[in-house]
Amino acid sequence: MKQEFSHARDYVDSLASSGRYHFTSADAKAALSASPDAVKLALNRLGKQDLIATPSRGFYVIVAPEYKSLGCLPADQFIPQLMAHLGLPYYAGLLTAAQYYGAAHQRPQEFQVFTEKSRRPIKCGKVRVNFIARKQTKAVATKPFNTPRGALMVSTPEATAIDLAGYPDHTGGLEQSATVISELADQLDPDKLVLAAKTAPVPWAQRLGYLLSLGEGREITGPLEEYVRENAREYVPLALYGEKDGPRVKAWKLTINEEVEPEF
Repeated sequence: MKQEFSHARDYVDSLASSGRYHFTSADAKAALSASPDAVKLALNRLGKQDLIATPSRGFYVIVAPEYKSLGCLPADQFIPQLMAHLGLPYYAGLLTAAQYYGAAHQRPQEFQVFTEKSRRPIKCGKVRVNFIARKQTKAVATKPFNTPRGALMVSTPEATAIDLAGYPDHTGGLEQSATVISELADQLDPDKLVLAAKTAPVPWAQRLGYLLSLGEGREITGPLEEYVRENAREYVPLALYGEKDGPRVKAWKLTINEEVEPEF
């Protein structure tokens, strides 16, 4: 028999005691013996007391005591549940993913999530989540990482490297991408790198191969170079913006229009 609650606080406490730290407005309305307006007011009161937070409309998280200063749960503890609620494929990528492999120079200021269509960023207390559109989201290889609230899907090291080459405007620039790629290098499988490249535009593989050759990854670029040789139709610029002229690197069919020096 479904349990009904007279008070929103009792409902929230019951969820937390069972290990569940998220719920929807529909869940709350079904559980509370009150009108929809009364439920909304009760949840607003709990929000003002920093007991719950709303990272997305109609979706609530219970703020565990250890995260009260954050004003929300950490992103990795609610993104899987939120994306399941929205029915959207996703994965944590770029600098966020690199962190899980010990390859982030510094903690990213935002949690980076890929999904198929653009979505507005999330601001929940001090937590920031940025969504990046990627048509091939479902095709990207991922790996689950356990969090206190469930498993988070994270792009594999190889898929992360491809994205770092493809989205330098989301990493702080090519130099930052090159640095993180170099730190990932010893975790990259050459053949899996080619499989990851097949989920992205060929120019991403061209840029990635060159960036790997600048650092610790030059020894694993053989299969990727062969893939580029067979699939790259023209020279592309290393940097997406600025001048398009510069010296050419034949192996990657790349025009070097920006000087990149990864940090080691």
